[in-house]
Amino acid sequence: MIHKEDIDKIFEAARVEEVVADYVSLKKRGANLIGCCPFHNEKTPSFYVSPAKGIYKCFGCGKGGHAINFIMEHDKLTYPDALRYLAKKYNIEIVEEEQTPEQIQHNNDRESLLVVSSYAQKHFSENLYNTDEGKSIGLGYFKERGLREDIIQKFQLGYSINQRNAFTEIAVATGYKMEYLVKSGLTIEYKNEAEVNAETGEIIKAADTKHADRFWGRVMFPIHNQSGRVIAFGGRTLRTDIKTSKYVNSPETEIYHKSDVLYGLYHSKNAIVKEKFCFLVEGYMDVIAMHQAGVENVVASSGTALTAGQIKLIQRFTNDIIISYDGDQAGINAALKGIDLLLEEGMNVKVLLFPDGDDPDSYSKKVSTQDLKDFIVNNAQNFISYKANILTKGTNNDPLKKAEAIKKIVQSIALIPDAIYRSVYVKECSRIMEVDEQILLSELNKIRSKNFNDKRNNPQQQNQVSPENEPILPEKKEHTIADAEHQERDIIRLLINFGASMVKVESQNEEGEDIEIEVSVAYLLTHELQSDNIVLENLVYNSIFSEFVQHLEKDAVPDTNYFIGHENSAICSLTIDLISSPYTLANWEQHGIYPTEEKTVLKRSVDNAIYALKSRKIEMMIYDIQKRLKENPPEEEMMTLMQTQQSLLEAKKAFNSMLGRIVVK
Repeated sequence: MIHKEDIDKIFEAARVEEVVADYVSLKKRGANLIGCCPFHNEKTPSFYVSPAKGIYKCFGCGKGGHAINFIMEHDKLTYPDALRYLAKKYNIEIVEEEQTPEQIQHNNDRESLLVVSSYAQKHFSENLYNTDEGKSIGLGYFKERGLREDIIQKFQLGYSINQRNAFTEIAVATGYKMEYLVKSGLTIEYKNEAEVNAETGEIIKAADTKHADRFWGRVMFPIHNQSGRVIAFGGRTLRTDIKTSKYVNSPETEIYHKSDVLYGLYHSKNAIVKEKFCFLVEGYMDVIAMHQAGVENVVASSGTALTAGQIKLIQRFTNDIIISYDGDQAGINAALKGIDLLLEEGMNVKVLLFPDGDDPDSYSKKVSTQDLKDFIVNNAQNFISYKANILTKGTNNDPLKKAEAIKKIVQSIALIPDAIYRSVYVKECSRIMEVDEQILLSELNKIRSKNFNDKRNNPQQQNQVSPENEPILPEKKEHTIADAEHQERDIIRLLINFGASMVKVESQNEEGEDIEIEVSVAYLLTHELQSDNIVLENLVYNSIFSEFVQHLEKDAVPDTNYFIGHENSAICSLTIDLISSPYTLANWEQHGIYPTEEKTVLKRSVDNAIYALKSRKIEMMIYDIQKRLKENPPEEEMMTLMQTQQSLLEAKKAFNSMLGRIVVK
């Protein structure tokens, strides 16, 4: 358990804009920062960060919170683990009770997998330096590839001993549970077949469960998530046996989904933001070699085909990407497929070809850092030039093959969501392929029309939900005249935003003379509602209102930060909603326009909120009376109800008058 004093230090140090900037590329907009939301796929930024308020809020998907919430939501961490992560980021020493083996055992599966993966990384790294086999084979291989010591340690490279059970046996002996070794993919579980007497059919030896290391006899490449925690591994064999797979990767687990992970992103995200583009390569060594050469804005899809999830990761930091895959047929096919997927997601795509026989790893060792950077920028070609060269290569100017190549290029252009970009690329295609622009536009429109119809007629692309998979939604509350949701929300909005602000109210002194006194907005609102025994129907609103009452009894008013950091996630989320706005006023004063801020007319806002809620509560009572009258109650009860209704109608008229409403009958 982390001490409260340390939690307070973390909250004070963790600036939300700094924490979010590690994951999202943010741009200044007025007093706020804006970027593409990391929690849902969007092309138009709707994700706001307010440094002044210490919060983030997405007006697209609705997620919001403070720095700790962000880490919890993004990296799927528990509250204590999010605190530990931020404590490490800001060099804050935290004091907590050391976990017992029993407590570790009761950690959830996800955390246990992260712990096991972290242990494995340290074990493999130690093998590299502390075992004869690791030093001679593993470290020898990395040195042979020209890697410096600091780069080996930066990427936490390692070596798995060439024995089928070496890692598993040590891990179990150290206290790690076999269950999590298997779930993490570090250990493979299999069964031996039972031995049976062929003549009698009698079982000589029962089947038993066996375990073996997945990565034995391989150099190890840990794969990190965006916060730097190890979630998986890639292992490269150094054996020359053609039956042995060159690379073995971790299987899909609860913490590792390869379609949503890019190798090297943790080490590269800051450089991607700084350089304003991402360099996408194929393999682990390409990323590592580029880092050693001084080019750090580089990631790899790690042997898997590029996915929409991986593109979404890149879009958090930049919209510009340069692809460099191998020049063999497999690399070309991967590049062509990746280009189309990137274009469809609205990315600006270029392709880089290294000189014959070179890849990012080999070429980076031949030139200086500056020459390498210059080569990347100056030789990256737009996707049209790349596709034209690839698709027309070896055609000997065959007109039919050229026409087919043009169609494929136009098919790629048709995927671009932005009409202006499409227009520019059509002009470029017209120039390169020497085809009339109008012909290309006509073909483009045909393709886009066909794509639109295909999507419209394909149920899977319309996000239809089958009845058996239909999500269970909260039952909708019937909207009647008695619904006071809006008015109650406005009361809580004023409490959250202006609770401690002072307003002047009319009162009387001991001699009965009219005077003005100053009271807090929180006191005025709670006093007015309690004096009429008004209870807020919404449970979250009522909880916040009650907390204000409790604090006022101690002559204190809780501030916004109290509710932003509230242990009740519903209260925290509501607070973010109530203090957030996607709109900021421009500097209108220079045009002689001076918009009125609510704090300058705060008393009027508070009075209106009180009158509106009381008016709605009266309407609720009138509505109930009218329902009862329709049931033809006894005459005596009916008279009482009608008298009460008349009194309520007069009260409603008075409140409406104070609100400036005109009731038309």
